Order: sequence, then structure tokens, then C-alpha cells
Amino acid sequence: MTAEFGHHYIAGQWLSDASNGISEVENPSNGSVIGTAPNGSASLAENAVMAAREAFESTDWASNPRQRAAALLEFADILESRADEIAALMARENGKVLAQARHEVAAGYSEARYYAGVARNVFGRTFESGAGKLSLMTREPSGVVSVIVPWNAPVTLLVRSVAPALAAGCSVVIKPAPQTPLTNAAVMACFHDATSVPAGIVNSVNEHGTEVGTVLSSHPEIDVISFTGSSRTGKIIMANASDTIKHVSLELGGKAPALVFDDADLDKSVAEIRRGVLALNGQMCTCISRILVQDSIYDGMRQRLKEAFTSVKIGDASAAGTELGPIIDRANQQRLAGIIERAANQAQMVIQGGIGEGDLAKGCFITPSMFEIDDVGHDLVQDELFGPIVSLERFGDEADALAMANATRYGLAASVYTADLNRSMRMGRKLKFGTVWMNCHNRLLAEVETGGYRESGIGRLHGIEAMNDFLETKHIYLEADS
Repeated sequence: MTAEFGHHYIAGQWLSDASNGISEVENPSNGSVIGTAPNGSASLAENAVMAAREAFESTDWASNPRQRAAALLEFADILESRADEIAALMARENGKVLAQARHEVAAGYSEARYYAGVARNVFGRTFESGAGKLSLMTREPSGVVSVIVPWNAPVTLLVRSVAPALAAGCSVVIKPAPQTPLTNAAVMACFHDATSVPAGIVNSVNEHGTEVGTVLSSHPEIDVISFTGSSRTGKIIMANASDTIKHVSLELGGKAPALVFDDADLDKSVAEIRRGVLALNGQMCTCISRILVQDSIYDGMRQRLKEAFTSVKIGDASAAGTELGPIIDRANQQRLAGIIERAANQAQMVIQGGIGEGDLAKGCFITPSMFEIDDVGHDLVQDELFGPIVSLERFGDEADALAMANATRYGLAASVYTADLNRSMRMGRKLKFGTVWMNCHNRLLAEVETGGYRESGIGRLHGIEAMNDFLETKHIYLEADS
């Protein structure tokens, strides 16, 4: 198997079934073809689901936590040994700049090691309700899990669902995004080479249209769905899952605000906001997409931010020092160009970016944009734009900032910039977001839960609570003879 071909992986075997056609994979930095992948099908998805069910039922994987811990550690070691290769592939395949791609792979093997430890610490409890009347509450794996992965973080967002599912004792079927089958295949190769993972416990089928995703969200042998992606698609998956009452874990869209108060360290705030806006070229659900600044420092921050975003080094994601790479594909590049044009007509542009010119014209580049707006109900503020486009909004006091920040249907992440610890705590408690960072942004840890309020999702990933979506609690009652 080579990284230039994104095979399916079912029951421990590589499959290059091309009966449904083959797709070319393009480098969004320059438009070159870097590999191909066979398209998936409903029948392949069916085979993968049944392989996962067979492995779950016929092996001792579900009842052997030490084996699961060893398998996750072995996988993590292999992934770490191939980190540079996989990060370089990811930079070519989805346009994530190389430094961020390396960080992502490192986060992937860190996550696997964390859940290796957790696998050996799944405990139940007991309760004696009367003399000789004993209740045992056991924690058991849910069964077969479908993991539907987006293209923007094809290693981390895969491992953060697969690792707790495996630690819990489940088997998995993975559907990678159509844009990143090569990176996915490289991670599957790490599972394949981890000999302590039984065949069929980890499976993967490429997507073609929507048929694989439909199978993996509706098949009666799937017990849990773990999906990361848009709120729109999350609603479709919930509807598909409802017929068989599946558990769903959904991390969906975001519209992360950064709230800057007049006592903040402005140099640090600008640096953090710059990174938070540009993470994965603005194509990350926790990216800062709204900057809310207090009246008394608004004009100065406006100028600081303008300078920060116009100085960004834009170029090939694989080149050293690049800070902003390409958008994932031409369709999304054109979509964002249209949003910028609309913002220029309906808001006040501070920086008007657009489609990259010169050498950048070879790729799917969009240069940064920032616009001023005072209508929190406007769709430019309400909708997830998913690109290096950010709104700049003015607020008066804390109550004003809270009302503005909370005035969207999303609630995934936010950040607050202030030197006042008491204000930090007040804002942290009152902001309706699953994660609130103080004086920084995008600090994601394997040990700490993340997830959203409202239309940003259901359930939590990372941390101990991530296991909850993949475990069932069973009550066993014993009553001794008197």
C-alpha cells in the first residue's frame, strides 16, 4: 500500500474495489494531482459494518481492557514514527500549513496514549438495597460505532472518536471525507501494522456522494454514530439515526467570538486572535470568526488587527514559514469570494481580501478579510463562513458583550481577553459555549472535554466524558436466599 492510493480497509484487508469509479486527489496549493482513491459504495459499507459486528461479537476485544490499552499504545507508537510523512501528506492533501499538520499528528498519538490509560480504568459500582439484595452496575461497550470524519483535521478528528470507542471495547467503521482519503489511508496503515488490533475492529470505506454516509447513519447493526461536521449534515444524520434509535455524538458548526476588554494585554490579544482566525486557513469549527472589542480601545484594536492580518505570509502549505494556506477546493474558494463581495456591499470593509493572484492563482487561495458590522442578526454574523473572514464588532460593557456573543444559534467555543480574574470567571460562566478560553484561543487537550451548546452539537469528545457515548450501563440484580 502506498500513500498515493487511498484504499478501503475492511476486516484487516486493503481493498481497491473501483467498481464505483476512482477519484483523483488534488493539492489545493497548486492544483496538481497527488493520488487517487477508489470510490465507496453502499455494498462496501455494508461489508464493513458486518465485519465490525463479527469482530465485536467473536473476539475478546470487548472484555479485554489490557489488550485494548496495548493496541492503542502500539498504534500511537507507529503513528509517531510516521509523523513527518503523514504531516507532509496532509499539507499536500488538505492545505493545512506544515507546522499545524505536524501539531495535529502529534495530538493524534497523544490522544491514543491517553485513552490507552483510560481503557484500563472503566469501573462500575455496587449498591446494597437491603439484606442480601445487591445491585451491580457494569459499564459495557455499546457495540459497533460509525465514525464520520471531516477533511479539515483528518488525523485528530479521527483519533479523538476512534480512540475512546476502542478504549470502551467497541469496533468501528470509519468514513473519511472525500477530500482526504490519502491521509486517512496512512492512518489506517498504522492500525493495520498494529498487530494487537484484531482484524475487523477498525474498518474504513471511502465516500462517494452520500451513499456510504447513509448506510453508516441508518444501518441496524450500527449502535453509535460519532460525527464531526456541519450542523446541517448533523441534522440529517440525527434523522437517519432516529429510525433505530442510535446514540449520536455530534460536534457541529461554530461561530466563535473573541471578546476583548479595555484592560487586556493588547499585544497578546492580537497575536492570539490572529492565530485563532487563521487556524487551518479559517476552516476550523473553533476558529475565531467574530471579534468583539470594547468601545474605549476599539479604534486602536481596529488598526492593530488590520496590520496583523495584512502581514500574513500566504503560500504553499508545504513551504516552511507559510501562515495561511489554501482553501480546501475551488468550490469553497468561489463560495468565500462571493461572501466577501456581499460583505463589501452590506458591511464596512476593513480589509477586503479575495481570490489569490499571481503565483497564488494556481491554488485555491483566499486572502484574509475583516469587516465592521453592528447588526448581530445579520447572516454574516449568524452563519458559519468557514474561511479567513472575520467580523469586527463594538460593545460597551459586560452585559452588552454577553448579549452580543450569545446572540447566535451556535455555542462551540469562545475566548475572553481581560486582566480581571473576576471578570474572567463571570464571563466564563455566562457565555453559552462548550469551551471558553481566557486570554488565549484553541487550546485543545486530550484530557479535557470539548463540545457544543445549541446547534453546535450533542455529547463531548476528549477527556473521560468522551467514553460515555460508547458505553452502556447495565444493572445486574442479585437477591440471596434467606
